[in-house]
Amino acid sequence: MSSADYDLVIKDGLVFDGTGAPRVRGDVGISGGMVTAMGRVDAGRAKQVIDATGRHVAPGFVDLHTHYDAQVFWDPYCTLSGWHGITSVAIGNCGFGFAPVQPEAREDAMRSMTRVEAIPYDSMRLGMPWDWVTFPEYLDSLDRTPKALNILPYVPVGPMLVEVLGLEDAKAGRMPTDGEHQRLAAMLHQSMDAGGCGWSAQRLPPTGPAAVQRDWDGTPMPTDMMNDETCLVFARVLAERNQGVQQLTLTTDDVRHDMAHLEEVASTSGRPLLHNVVQAFESRPHVHRRAIEWLERCRERGIPVYGQGVTTDAGFTFTFEDWNLYDDSEAWMEATTGSVEERLHKLADPGRRQALKDNPPSIATAPLDTVTVLSPRTAATEAYREMSVRQVADSTGKHPVDAMLDIAVADDLKTAFFTAPPQGDSDLLREVVQYPHMLFGVSDGGAHTKFLTAGRYPTETLAEQVRDNQWISYEEAHRRLSGLPAQLAGFQDRGLLRVGGPADVVVYDPEGLAVGPNEVVEDLPGGEWRRIQKARGYHAVIVNGRQTIADDQQTEVHPGKLLRHGRG
Repeated sequence: MSSADYDLVIKDGLVFDGTGAPRVRGDVGISGGMVTAMGRVDAGRAKQVIDATGRHVAPGFVDLHTHYDAQVFWDPYCTLSGWHGITSVAIGNCGFGFAPVQPEAREDAMRSMTRVEAIPYDSMRLGMPWDWVTFPEYLDSLDRTPKALNILPYVPVGPMLVEVLGLEDAKAGRMPTDGEHQRLAAMLHQSMDAGGCGWSAQRLPPTGPAAVQRDWDGTPMPTDMMNDETCLVFARVLAERNQGVQQLTLTTDDVRHDMAHLEEVASTSGRPLLHNVVQAFESRPHVHRRAIEWLERCRERGIPVYGQGVTTDAGFTFTFEDWNLYDDSEAWMEATTGSVEERLHKLADPGRRQALKDNPPSIATAPLDTVTVLSPRTAATEAYREMSVRQVADSTGKHPVDAMLDIAVADDLKTAFFTAPPQGDSDLLREVVQYPHMLFGVSDGGAHTKFLTAGRYPTETLAEQVRDNQWISYEEAHRRLSGLPAQLAGFQDRGLLRVGGPADVVVYDPEGLAVGPNEVVEDLPGGEWRRIQKARGYHAVIVNGRQTIADDQQTEVHPGKLLRHGRG
């Protein structure tokens, strides 16, 4: 035997393997990026030893709903995810992405993402190399890019619809011809041949209460207008290949249609369908309960539909300089599009105020009664700090819309407002968390960077929902954070701690684990700012056998891989 049989030994930790099996006190030996021994491992034969006494050792977390398609090019750690124990992410969600995109269409592609996912334009323009046109070329660019996490790529269907139908026809919802459907199918085959792991789409109605995300000019996204038959064309591609996963959001005015269509897509493909999102609403508890009942019926009938739950308690912190999640109201959508100067003019316009009062945004985002004045910016507005919009309205005798917008306008739209998450009573969130087949997260990592810090969800799960509230056990939490999402999304050999598998591992202090404070940092290309929440309590995060986080700090090594076909 050599003097160093192991690159790394994690010694004397409580080991959770990600299957849900009971924890075991023991060691983990790592060599060549793989787990090579578990149980009792001779640390004297290791180049490096991590003392895990009093700590938990578990498979790295798997985040299936992110939008790091652009950010990965300038942020190898894909933060917030990389700080919170995530070792693998899926990108290309919701049908949104940057390939295939012809050079002349790049501007439109970036502008779309400035609103629908609220990613700063200058960051995309300066941060992406744009050394691709096709999806296979985009994957090659990702492969060349330094990464501290593993990246699993879904194939977003939005750019394909634009490529085949043209932007105008895609937005108009024109049914593709048979030839165009064949071309779309061939394009998906080509993208999956190159390593794509399935396809994704978000289909929201172009107007009405569910139209919460629009294109940069207020028009629907191409995926919103795609037809049921086009989804089935993509599903048949997966059936032909007996490979891949579908990530699909579908919301219309007809819930029965939505459920039936999702079941048809899953049944046609025979492959897992990840349904977004299952979220609890305090004023509408029937919504998540109906979804869970439906998912359970699917399970009983063997239809592979799985819910992705919003399991974080993060709310939105926003200013009207950038806020884009009132798009379900035509009046609010019109008033919050355009440049900051245009927004300021429209939100200050008394002639628009009545329409804003008559057409309030839905409870899905930030209803006015839940909004608090977090950070006023001038002496004139300072008196309202930490007051709810309702309290401001009562104290000034104004309508809540006037109360909120008068403050925003006085601060040149720089006032920070906060809205609590819609579930309100934590008992409703507990129902989502405790359903054993619910996927955790929907972090939206890389998106809504000025509003949302949901990438904290793994730390929040373990510190609050497991340790403090005891809603589920650590064993179950690690199955849901790692093993289950990896299995459903097609990750090969990841999500579990086992001999012969890749060494993606977290080592954390269960008592010291915590979500850090909300901060504003200017660390994006172009000097753009974002909101972040770091983590405390991660002694080590290991990706493919190399330590990327040591005592909550980045080590600036980049062992992440592009997981073509879920492998790498």
